[in-house]
Amino acid sequence: MSTDAHDAEVIRRSRQDPAAFSILFDRHAPALHRYVTRRLGDSLADDVVADTFLAAFERRDRYDLSRADARPWLYGIAANFIGKHRRREVRAYLALARTGVDEVRESYANRVEARVSASATRNRLAKALAGLTPSQREVLLMIAWGDLNYEEVAQALGIPVGTVRSRLHRARQKTRHALGGVDPTTFIEEADRG
Repeated sequence: MSTDAHDAEVIRRSRQDPAAFSILFDRHAPALHRYVTRRLGDSLADDVVADTFLAAFERRDRYDLSRADARPWLYGIAANFIGKHRRREVRAYLALARTGVDEVRESYANRVEARVSASATRNRLAKALAGLTPSQREVLLMIAWGDLNYEEVAQALGIPVGTVRSRLHRARQKTRHALGGVDPTTFIEEADRG
């Protein structure tokens, strides 16, 4: 099978040839792993991504083949697994807000340098993210870190696009207030680079 085939075709083919599903894994696992790592840390990312692809493989017979791109479907499955770890995620954000050390993203060597240049940014961002409801945080981070658009987030979470827009609006409003007027998606991207 060609690796150029769209996701729906790969999934359709995998129903007869299960090995074809590996194309979908190769195509989307790295980006999904980065997203989950940003959310929960390296220690859980491998498990969540593996669980996501296992669940997707088991549910491939129910995939809507009219949807060429499987990313929203995969992110939706991952969101369910992330949801099981939400308390840990909030604790990590609160710890980051207190200490300025992002255990998820940084090695020890990078922490020393990062504390000097970016701790204020990360502290405020972490505190703002911890203050969001889980549904607001999910939408904001799928857009900022998952690079999904409104329609893809709606598909991933099984909610209307209008709900995505309203949750994102509320999340941006709350974080903008907590960040002193700075757009939270810009702040998240800057903190992520820092």
